[in-house]
Amino acid sequence: MYRDLEGYYRQQPEPPPRKPEYRQLSEREQKVLIWVLAINAVLALVAPIGGATVISAVLALFHG
Repeated sequence: MYRDLEGYYRQQPEPPPRKPEYRQLSEREQKVLIWVLAINAVLALVAPIGGATVISAVLALFHG
């Protein structure tokens, strides 16, 4: 239907950009990261229980 006289559609696409290289964490940074994740996991399990306890205590105070 259309004539490609200038070769526009025969051009090769540009290669995708390369991913930037990220630095590796040092051994100390890895240990700190593991501790932070472990503390967050424990708090994720304990905090709802603590929150439910506080709410039930407040309700008990108002109920009489």
